[in-house]
Amino acid sequence: MSADTPRLRPPRHRVDKRAVWWWTTRSLAVAAVLTAIPVVPAVIWEPPRFWLLLAAAVVGGFGLLITVVMPLWRYRVHRWEVTDTAVYTSSGWLWQEWRVAPMSRIQTVDTARGPLQRAFGLSSVTVTTASAAGPIEIAGLDHALATQVADQLTDTTQATPGDAT
Repeated sequence: MSADTPRLRPPRHRVDKRAVWWWTTRSLAVAAVLTAIPVVPAVIWEPPRFWLLLAAAVVGGFGLLITVVMPLWRYRVHRWEVTDTAVYTSSGWLWQEWRVAPMSRIQTVDTARGPLQRAFGLSSVTVTTASAAGPIEIAGLDHALATQVADQLTDTTQATPGDAT
């Protein structure tokens, strides 16, 4: 390997702190919906009411636990970095993944903002490569920073020789 070849290493930058609230809100919404699923029939039918409410309590408790733990854990793990030679990411919470994409392999760069991301002023940058592992996503960036990163990646990949395959 030459000195310019990107190597897998921990990325330097954390995502925006507002990502913790974004992940918490998403997790809380999912937990609320999953908890409501057994509650609705429990209101309608008397015979299985106890078991349905017990299921709702278990699902709700588990959902609350995940809502408290997962966003903080993800914030500790999620990292990103863009250099002149590669994009580095670290993500996940139960299954953690480190990825590196050399600039010469990047095919497209996209930004996305869902309704909750917009509410928190966040964006995601998706880097598509020729990798079978799929695209690399940097989620939870400040919207202005995400735009800068996408512009930087676009400029750097256009200046990088290679056909991205």
